[in-house]
Amino acid sequence: MFRMKNGDVVLFQGDSITDGNRGRSSDLNHIHGHGYQYIIASEMHADNLDKDFEVINRGESGNRIAQLYGRWKEDCLKLNPTIVSILIGINDCAQEYYNGNGSLPERYKKIYRYMLDEVLEQNPDTLLVIMEPFFGVSEDEAYNKYMQTNVPAYAKAAKEIAEEYGAVFVPIQDIFDEYAKHTDIFKLLWDGVHPTTGAHQLIARRWKECVEEKINAR
Repeated sequence: MFRMKNGDVVLFQGDSITDGNRGRSSDLNHIHGHGYQYIIASEMHADNLDKDFEVINRGESGNRIAQLYGRWKEDCLKLNPTIVSILIGINDCAQEYYNGNGSLPERYKKIYRYMLDEVLEQNPDTLLVIMEPFFGVSEDEAYNKYMQTNVPAYAKAAKEIAEEYGAVFVPIQDIFDEYAKHTDIFKLLWDGVHPTTGAHQLIARRWKECVEEKINAR
């Protein structure tokens, strides 16, 4: 059970996996989009109907980490979050493969530091959550080989940043690696990157396992 505080602002940030076709209006039926962040937000609100807090989704489909940093002031700092959860990196790897426009792991880490530094300068008590970039299997063998070889470097970088900043790290790749041993991986990551409904639930469960205690201990 999540124990939220009055005034909490929970911010989910990232690319299309977090975007989840979120609403861009004040329509509360669609504001969180669909996916792991919706599942988590639903539980947070159901557990705390007596509390006044907000869960915001600002994931943006297609974003690389540099694009996320480009909108960081508007879509993070101005929202004054008390909890920030970030899932970013898969597009950096993919775009590096396609056209050389991604950020390689060292630059990825450098930009991640910029973002986290600015959050902590604004509010040193912000709870930071860093989610592991992940990949499954696509139908393009060359792309598959590249991604399966290179995504782990981004995952390692994300974990190192989490350790450096005392953030909660949410490992995800092992969920899909394990399920792939006994089920069709396309049932979980239908194109190698984007989760199906069931996969979003698995991600939400893992997020809760890693983060719930930290939220409740504040």
